[in-house]
Amino acid sequence: MTEPLDVAKLQRRLAEFAAARAWQPYHTPKNLVAALSVEASELVEIFQWLTPEESARVMDDPGTAHRVTDEIADVLAYLLQLCEVLGVDPLAALSAKIDRNERRFPAP
Repeated sequence: MTEPLDVAKLQRRLAEFAAARAWQPYHTPKNLVAALSVEASELVEIFQWLTPEESARVMDDPGTAHRVTDEIADVLAYLLQLCEVLGVDPLAALSAKIDRNERRFPAP
């Protein structure tokens, strides 16, 4: 049986992957943010010329779905690596941001 995934485990796997290849010197905040931006742009590229209706059905095509899934994984990987390098707990940061947004934009 596979263990459940969690953010900390995925961050450790990413760190181990980078360490095994001696990539840590390149994983500076600046480089990770740049890589994150590039990967997010590659995700945007998939949707760029689709209509809203086509974009809602993007996962219906297996080839496109695979590309979307891979780009989402790349974005998340770089974001998690950035959080690790900066000492940011991504789940705590998101929870705090939602709290601020709920105060800023109260429901009617």
